[in-house]
Amino acid sequence: MSIVMTFGIIELFTVFLVAANVFTFALFALDKRRAIKNKWRISESCLILFTLAFGAIGAVFGMYLLRHKTTKTKFKVALTIGLAVVAIPLVHIAHALTLDRIVQYVEIDFNSENWPPQLDGYRIAFMTDMHVISDEAMAEVIGELNRRNIDLLLLGGDFSTRNSHYQGTVREISRAITTNGIFGVEGNHDDHIRLFAAMEQYGMTPLDNSAMRIQPGFYVAGVQDMWNRTPDIAEAIRQTDSDAFILLVSHNPDVVMAQPTAGVDLMLSGHSHNGQITFFGWPFYLLRGSITEYGTRFGHGFAESADGVPVFTSGGVGVYYSWPRIFNRPEVVIFTMHSE
Repeated sequence: MSIVMTFGIIELFTVFLVAANVFTFALFALDKRRAIKNKWRISESCLILFTLAFGAIGAVFGMYLLRHKTTKTKFKVALTIGLAVVAIPLVHIAHALTLDRIVQYVEIDFNSENWPPQLDGYRIAFMTDMHVISDEAMAEVIGELNRRNIDLLLLGGDFSTRNSHYQGTVREISRAITTNGIFGVEGNHDDHIRLFAAMEQYGMTPLDNSAMRIQPGFYVAGVQDMWNRTPDIAEAIRQTDSDAFILLVSHNPDVVMAQPTAGVDLMLSGHSHNGQITFFGWPFYLLRGSITEYGTRFGHGFAESADGVPVFTSGGVGVYYSWPRIFNRPEVVIFTMHSE
Protein backbone atom coordinates (compact mmCIF):
# COMPACT_ATOMS: atom_id res chain seq x y z
CA MET A 1 0.00 0.00 0.00
CA SER A 2 2.76 2.47 0.89
CA ILE A 3 4.54 1.73 -2.40
CA VAL A 4 1.33 2.49 -4.32
CA MET A 5 0.83 5.72 -2.35
CA THR A 6 4.41 6.77 -3.15
CA PHE A 7 4.72 5.89 -6.83
CA GLY A 8 1.14 5.48 -8.06
CA ILE A 9 -0.65 2.38 -9.29
CA ILE A 10 -0.43 3.34 -12.99
CA GLU A 11 3.31 3.95 -12.75
CA LEU A 12 3.89 0.66 -10.94
CA PHE A 13 1.79 -1.32 -13.40
CA THR A 14 3.59 0.31 -16.34
CA VAL A 15 6.95 -0.79 -14.92
CA PHE A 16 5.58 -4.32 -14.42
CA LEU A 17 4.17 -4.42 -17.97
CA VAL A 18 7.47 -3.32 -19.55
CA ALA A 19 9.42 -5.83 -17.46
CA ALA A 20 7.02 -8.67 -18.32
CA ASN A 21 7.30 -8.02 -22.07
CA VAL A 22 11.08 -7.56 -22.08
CA PHE A 23 11.41 -10.83 -20.16
CA THR A 24 9.01 -12.65 -22.52
CA PHE A 25 10.93 -11.41 -25.58
CA ALA A 26 14.17 -12.56 -23.93
CA LEU A 27 12.70 -16.04 -23.43
CA PHE A 28 11.73 -16.30 -27.11
CA ALA A 29 15.15 -15.01 -28.18
CA LEU A 30 16.94 -17.49 -25.93
CA ASP A 31 14.82 -20.38 -27.15
CA LYS A 32 15.44 -19.41 -30.78
CA ARG A 33 19.20 -19.29 -30.18
CA ARG A 34 19.18 -22.67 -28.47
CA ALA A 35 17.10 -24.13 -31.30
CA ILE A 36 19.73 -23.01 -33.84
CA LYS A 37 22.51 -24.59 -31.78
CA ASN A 38 20.52 -27.76 -31.00
CA LYS A 39 20.78 -27.16 -27.26
CA TRP A 40 18.36 -27.59 -24.39
CA ARG A 41 15.15 -25.70 -25.15
CA ILE A 42 12.72 -23.62 -23.09
CA SER A 43 9.44 -25.51 -22.87
CA GLU A 44 6.57 -24.37 -25.07
CA SER A 45 4.26 -24.28 -22.04
CA CYS A 46 6.60 -21.76 -20.40
CA LEU A 47 6.61 -19.54 -23.48
CA ILE A 48 2.81 -19.72 -23.74
CA LEU A 49 2.42 -18.96 -20.02
CA PHE A 50 4.43 -15.74 -20.26
CA THR A 51 2.63 -14.81 -23.47
CA LEU A 52 -0.68 -15.04 -21.62
CA ALA A 53 0.63 -13.34 -18.47
CA PHE A 54 0.90 -9.76 -19.80
CA GLY A 55 3.86 -10.62 -22.05
CA ALA A 56 2.06 -10.72 -25.40
CA ILE A 57 3.76 -7.64 -26.84
CA GLY A 58 7.16 -9.19 -26.15
CA ALA A 59 5.87 -12.42 -27.67
CA VAL A 60 4.87 -10.60 -30.88
CA PHE A 61 8.42 -9.37 -31.36
CA GLY A 62 9.83 -12.72 -30.29
CA MET A 63 7.70 -14.62 -32.78
CA TYR A 64 7.66 -12.36 -35.83
CA LEU A 65 10.89 -10.43 -35.51
CA LEU A 66 12.87 -13.61 -34.80
CA ARG A 67 10.59 -15.85 -36.92
CA HIS A 68 10.04 -18.27 -34.08
CA LYS A 69 6.94 -20.44 -33.40
CA THR A 70 4.94 -18.54 -36.03
CA THR A 71 3.57 -21.66 -37.70
CA LYS A 72 2.20 -23.29 -34.55
CA THR A 73 -1.53 -22.82 -33.99
CA LYS A 74 -1.34 -22.96 -30.20
CA PHE A 75 1.10 -20.04 -30.18
CA LYS A 76 -1.16 -18.02 -32.47
CA VAL A 77 -4.12 -18.68 -30.17
CA ALA A 78 -2.07 -17.83 -27.08
CA LEU A 79 -0.85 -14.64 -28.72
CA THR A 80 -4.41 -13.55 -29.59
CA ILE A 81 -5.59 -14.15 -26.03
CA GLY A 82 -2.46 -12.55 -24.58
CA LEU A 83 -2.88 -9.40 -26.65
CA ALA A 84 -6.47 -9.08 -25.37
CA VAL A 85 -5.18 -9.50 -21.81
CA VAL A 86 -2.67 -6.68 -22.34
CA ALA A 87 -5.14 -4.47 -24.23
CA ILE A 88 -7.65 -4.36 -21.35
CA PRO A 89 -5.33 -2.66 -18.81
CA LEU A 90 -3.86 -0.44 -21.54
CA VAL A 91 -7.34 0.83 -22.43
CA HIS A 92 -8.01 1.49 -18.75
CA ILE A 93 -4.70 3.33 -18.33
CA ALA A 94 -5.41 5.44 -21.42
CA HIS A 95 -8.85 6.31 -20.06
CA ALA A 96 -7.37 7.21 -16.67
CA LEU A 97 -4.78 9.52 -18.24
CA THR A 98 -7.28 11.28 -20.50
CA LEU A 99 -11.05 11.34 -19.94
CA ASP A 100 -10.84 10.47 -16.24
CA ARG A 101 -8.99 13.73 -15.65
CA ILE A 102 -11.74 15.85 -17.21
CA VAL A 103 -14.50 16.97 -14.86
CA GLN A 104 -18.00 16.39 -16.18
CA TYR A 105 -20.97 18.53 -15.20
CA VAL A 106 -24.03 16.36 -14.80
CA GLU A 107 -27.31 18.24 -15.25
CA ILE A 108 -30.33 16.60 -13.60
CA ASP A 109 -33.95 17.76 -13.56
CA PHE A 110 -35.51 16.80 -10.24
CA ASN A 111 -39.30 16.92 -9.86
CA SER A 112 -41.12 16.83 -6.53
CA GLU A 113 -44.68 17.63 -5.52
CA ASN A 114 -43.22 19.10 -2.32
CA TRP A 115 -40.90 21.56 -4.09
CA PRO A 116 -42.14 25.19 -3.72
CA PRO A 117 -43.71 26.27 -7.03
CA GLN A 118 -42.28 29.76 -6.64
CA LEU A 119 -38.77 28.24 -6.80
CA ASP A 120 -39.33 26.35 -10.04
CA GLY A 121 -36.05 26.24 -11.97
CA TYR A 122 -33.89 26.70 -8.85
CA ARG A 123 -30.38 25.31 -9.48
CA ILE A 124 -28.40 23.42 -6.84
CA ALA A 125 -24.81 22.32 -7.46
CA PHE A 126 -23.41 19.43 -5.44
CA MET A 127 -19.70 18.66 -5.14
CA THR A 128 -18.09 16.08 -2.90
CA ASP A 129 -14.86 14.19 -2.18
CA MET A 130 -12.46 16.94 -3.20
CA HIS A 131 -9.49 15.22 -1.51
CA VAL A 132 -6.22 16.28 -3.19
CA ILE A 133 -7.67 18.16 -6.16
CA SER A 134 -5.26 20.96 -7.06
CA ASP A 135 -6.10 24.59 -6.42
CA GLU A 136 -5.86 25.22 -10.16
CA ALA A 137 -8.31 22.43 -10.97
CA MET A 138 -10.68 23.61 -8.25
CA ALA A 139 -10.52 27.15 -9.62
CA GLU A 140 -11.51 25.81 -13.07
CA VAL A 141 -14.48 23.96 -11.57
CA ILE A 142 -15.69 27.07 -9.76
CA GLY A 143 -15.22 29.14 -12.91
CA GLU A 144 -17.43 26.70 -14.82
CA LEU A 145 -20.08 26.74 -12.09
CA ASN A 146 -20.11 30.52 -12.18
CA ARG A 147 -20.89 30.32 -15.88
CA ARG A 148 -23.79 27.98 -15.18
CA ASN A 149 -25.70 30.35 -12.87
CA ILE A 150 -26.26 28.27 -9.76
CA ASP A 151 -28.42 29.35 -6.83
CA LEU A 152 -26.89 27.13 -4.16
CA LEU A 153 -23.66 25.14 -3.74
CA LEU A 154 -23.58 22.12 -1.44
CA LEU A 155 -20.42 20.27 -0.35
CA GLY A 156 -20.41 16.60 0.60
CA GLY A 157 -17.16 16.47 2.60
CA ASP A 158 -13.74 14.81 2.38
CA PHE A 159 -11.24 17.62 2.01
CA SER A 160 -8.49 15.42 3.49
CA THR A 161 -7.53 17.61 6.44
CA ARG A 162 -4.47 15.51 7.34
CA ASN A 163 -2.45 18.48 6.03
CA SER A 164 -3.13 22.08 5.03
CA HIS A 165 -4.10 21.30 1.43
CA TYR A 166 -7.80 21.68 2.25
CA GLN A 167 -7.34 25.38 2.96
CA GLY A 168 -6.57 26.17 -0.67
CA THR A 169 -9.52 24.04 -1.79
CA VAL A 170 -11.89 25.88 0.56
CA ARG A 171 -10.53 29.23 -0.58
CA GLU A 172 -11.15 28.44 -4.25
CA ILE A 173 -14.65 27.10 -3.54
CA SER A 174 -15.52 30.31 -1.70
CA ARG A 175 -15.24 32.16 -5.03
CA ALA A 176 -18.41 30.48 -6.29
CA ILE A 177 -21.12 32.99 -7.13
CA THR A 178 -24.47 31.81 -5.79
CA THR A 179 -27.85 33.28 -4.88
CA ASN A 180 -28.11 31.67 -1.46
CA GLY A 181 -24.60 30.68 -0.41
CA ILE A 182 -22.44 27.62 0.15
CA PHE A 183 -23.22 24.90 2.72
CA GLY A 184 -21.40 21.69 3.54
CA VAL A 185 -20.78 18.72 5.80
CA GLU A 186 -17.67 16.88 6.95
CA GLY A 187 -16.39 13.60 5.52
CA ASN A 188 -14.58 10.68 7.08
CA HIS A 189 -11.19 12.12 6.06
CA ASP A 190 -11.93 15.49 7.67
CA ASP A 191 -11.10 17.00 11.02
CA HIS A 192 -14.44 18.74 11.37
CA ILE A 193 -13.12 21.39 13.75
CA ARG A 194 -10.42 22.53 11.33
CA LEU A 195 -12.66 22.18 8.28
CA PHE A 196 -15.60 24.07 9.77
CA ALA A 197 -13.30 26.86 10.94
CA ALA A 198 -11.93 27.25 7.42
CA MET A 199 -15.42 27.20 5.92
CA GLU A 200 -16.63 29.90 8.27
CA GLN A 201 -13.51 31.97 7.59
CA TYR A 202 -14.44 32.03 3.90
CA GLY A 203 -18.13 32.70 4.41
CA MET A 204 -19.50 29.17 4.08
CA THR A 205 -21.98 27.53 6.44
CA PRO A 206 -21.15 24.12 8.03
CA LEU A 207 -24.07 21.78 8.69
CA ASP A 208 -23.53 19.82 11.90
CA ASN A 209 -26.68 17.78 12.58
CA SER A 210 -28.45 20.99 11.73
CA ALA A 211 -30.55 22.70 9.07
CA MET A 212 -30.88 26.14 7.52
CA ARG A 213 -33.85 27.71 5.79
CA ILE A 214 -32.67 28.73 2.34
CA GLN A 215 -35.95 30.07 0.94
CA PRO A 216 -39.57 29.95 2.17
CA GLY A 217 -40.55 26.29 1.95
CA PHE A 218 -36.99 25.02 1.38
CA TYR A 219 -34.45 23.82 3.97
CA VAL A 220 -31.00 22.28 3.63
CA ALA A 221 -29.92 19.92 6.43
CA GLY A 222 -26.64 18.14 7.05
CA VAL A 223 -25.43 15.43 9.41
CA GLN A 224 -22.12 14.49 10.99
CA ASP A 225 -19.95 11.83 9.42
CA MET A 226 -21.02 8.26 10.12
CA TRP A 227 -17.49 6.92 10.68
CA ASN A 228 -16.13 9.68 12.90
CA ARG A 229 -19.04 11.06 14.90
CA THR A 230 -22.78 10.56 15.43
CA PRO A 231 -25.06 11.55 12.55
CA ASP A 232 -28.62 12.27 13.65
CA ILE A 233 -31.13 12.87 10.88
CA ALA A 234 -34.01 13.49 13.29
CA GLU A 235 -32.03 16.17 15.12
CA ALA A 236 -30.87 17.76 11.88
CA ILE A 237 -34.43 18.32 10.63
CA ARG A 238 -36.10 18.85 14.01
CA GLN A 239 -36.61 22.60 13.62
CA THR A 240 -37.68 22.59 9.98
CA ASP A 241 -41.25 23.25 8.86
CA SER A 242 -43.17 20.02 8.45
CA ASP A 243 -44.52 20.98 5.02
CA ALA A 244 -41.21 22.30 3.62
CA PHE A 245 -38.96 20.59 1.09
CA ILE A 246 -35.95 19.23 2.99
CA LEU A 247 -32.72 18.41 1.20
CA LEU A 248 -30.36 16.37 3.40
CA VAL A 249 -26.60 16.18 2.86
CA SER A 250 -24.63 13.27 4.36
CA HIS A 251 -21.14 12.29 3.31
CA ASN A 252 -21.84 8.61 3.86
CA PRO A 253 -25.05 7.35 2.21
CA ASP A 254 -25.26 4.29 4.47
CA VAL A 255 -26.78 6.43 7.24
CA VAL A 256 -30.17 6.35 5.49
CA MET A 257 -30.31 2.57 5.89
CA ALA A 258 -29.80 2.86 9.66
CA GLN A 259 -31.98 5.87 10.48
CA PRO A 260 -35.50 6.94 9.46
CA THR A 261 -35.65 9.56 6.73
CA ALA A 262 -39.27 10.61 7.26
CA GLY A 263 -39.61 14.28 6.37
CA VAL A 264 -36.64 14.28 3.98
CA ASP A 265 -37.43 14.79 0.29
CA LEU A 266 -33.98 14.23 -1.23
CA MET A 267 -30.57 13.24 0.08
CA LEU A 268 -27.18 13.92 -1.50
CA SER A 269 -24.07 11.97 -0.58
CA GLY A 270 -20.62 10.93 -1.75
CA HIS A 271 -17.98 8.79 -0.04
CA SER A 272 -18.00 5.78 -2.38
CA HIS A 273 -16.15 7.47 -5.31
CA ASN A 274 -18.12 4.97 -7.41
CA GLY A 275 -15.34 2.53 -6.56
CA GLN A 276 -12.58 4.92 -7.82
CA ILE A 277 -10.92 2.19 -9.91
CA THR A 278 -13.50 0.35 -12.00
CA PHE A 279 -13.56 -2.33 -14.67
CA PHE A 280 -15.06 -0.60 -17.71
CA GLY A 281 -17.18 1.39 -15.23
CA TRP A 282 -18.14 -1.52 -12.96
CA PRO A 283 -17.19 -0.55 -9.34
CA PHE A 284 -15.96 -3.98 -8.23
CA TYR A 285 -14.07 -2.44 -5.29
CA LEU A 286 -17.36 -1.60 -3.56
CA LEU A 287 -18.12 -5.32 -3.25
CA ARG A 288 -15.37 -5.63 -0.61
CA GLY A 289 -17.61 -3.96 1.95
CA SER A 290 -14.89 -1.67 3.30
CA ILE A 291 -16.47 1.53 1.92
CA THR A 292 -20.16 0.73 2.10
CA GLU A 293 -22.12 -2.14 3.56
CA TYR A 294 -24.51 -2.14 0.60
CA GLY A 295 -22.32 -3.08 -2.34
CA THR A 296 -23.07 -1.04 -5.44
CA ARG A 297 -26.40 0.29 -4.12
CA PHE A 298 -24.77 3.62 -3.31
CA GLY A 299 -22.04 3.49 -5.93
CA HIS A 300 -23.33 6.26 -8.13
CA GLY A 301 -26.61 7.87 -9.09
CA PHE A 302 -30.07 7.48 -7.62
CA ALA A 303 -31.07 4.84 -5.08
CA GLU A 304 -33.53 4.83 -2.19
CA SER A 305 -33.21 4.93 1.58
CA ALA A 306 -34.64 2.11 3.67
CA ASP A 307 -37.96 3.96 3.78
CA GLY A 308 -38.09 5.07 0.17
CA VAL A 309 -36.50 8.54 0.04
CA PRO A 310 -34.45 9.24 -3.13
CA VAL A 311 -30.71 9.28 -2.47
CA PHE A 312 -28.25 10.56 -5.04
CA THR A 313 -24.63 9.48 -4.60
CA SER A 314 -22.01 11.40 -6.54
CA GLY A 315 -18.76 9.80 -7.66
CA GLY A 316 -16.93 12.93 -6.47
CA VAL A 317 -14.72 15.52 -8.08
CA GLY A 318 -11.28 14.64 -6.66
CA VAL A 319 -9.00 11.64 -6.28
CA TYR A 320 -7.84 9.82 -3.17
CA TYR A 321 -4.13 10.71 -3.04
CA SER A 322 -2.19 8.72 -5.66
CA TRP A 323 -5.05 6.34 -6.49
CA PRO A 324 -6.27 7.27 -9.99
CA ARG A 325 -9.79 7.31 -11.32
CA ILE A 326 -10.17 4.59 -13.92
CA PHE A 327 -13.27 4.53 -16.13
CA ASN A 328 -14.76 6.83 -13.50
CA ARG A 329 -14.81 10.49 -14.46
CA PRO A 330 -14.85 13.20 -11.78
CA GLU A 331 -18.09 15.10 -11.63
CA VAL A 332 -20.07 18.01 -10.29
CA VAL A 333 -23.82 17.48 -10.24
CA ILE A 334 -26.29 20.30 -10.88
CA PHE A 335 -29.94 19.76 -9.99
CA THR A 336 -32.60 21.94 -11.56
CA MET A 337 -35.59 21.72 -9.25
CA HIS A 338 -39.20 21.61 -10.45
CA SER A 339 -42.57 21.40 -8.76
CA GLU A 340 -44.70 18.57 -10.11
